[in-house]
Amino acid sequence: MALDGCGVFCKYILVVFNIIFAVVGLAFFGLGLWLRFSDNTRGIFEIEQLNSSAFVIGVTVLIVLGAVMLIVVTFGDYGACNEKRCALQVFSFLLAFLATGEIIVGVLAYTQRDEVGLRIAEFYTSMYTLYAASGDPAIAVTLTFIHNALHCCGVTGVKLIEIVKDTCPKPDGILEHLAMPNCPLTIAQVFDSRAPLVMGIFMGTGALLITALVCSSILLKQIKKTHQEVTAYYATVY
Repeated sequence: MALDGCGVFCKYILVVFNIIFAVVGLAFFGLGLWLRFSDNTRGIFEIEQLNSSAFVIGVTVLIVLGAVMLIVVTFGDYGACNEKRCALQVFSFLLAFLATGEIIVGVLAYTQRDEVGLRIAEFYTSMYTLYAASGDPAIAVTLTFIHNALHCCGVTGVKLIEIVKDTCPKPDGILEHLAMPNCPLTIAQVFDSRAPLVMGIFMGTGALLITALVCSSILLKQIKKTHQEVTAYYATVY
């Protein structure tokens, strides 16, 4: 079935969108599975008292979100590339669900920024404790990224006694050779001060999802129109 210019344009937009979505979804899903089943972290999920901890909740969210994103990509790619209306309808429904969720989470993250900041700081502390106990190089890479991004060092900031000092960034100034900002407090402060930016990121992501949803709707209409034209042609001929 031949699509017109608008339909073809939307089709290519959806393909590019799905490629990006697949990469991000695979990263979330893979990281979540690694944190869930790694020898160094598996025991946390077997302790009933820790089922509501920020670490367990965060890992669960990564796995679920990554899985949902990959499911969305599957329907989106199949529907767009093969021009299947049923797959595109499921894709559109899932996009609408994710876009609504993104906007709601963005608003909640902004209004409850103090609590969310503390939860993220708690998640960091869990990662720190795991590294201190196991020395897992994969966790070290994660901590190094966080430390360099936020320019902080461990839970104390005092490099002489810090267990994770090898993952800390280079000090800025003489005083930071002795003590740097500690990460739990830095995370809470950064999240509180940049809450509008965080909400903007969620809203922007929601807007991208809505854009993909609009393209999916246009493509659906184009496919339906083309199908009706082909049906009418064959009905006239035969």
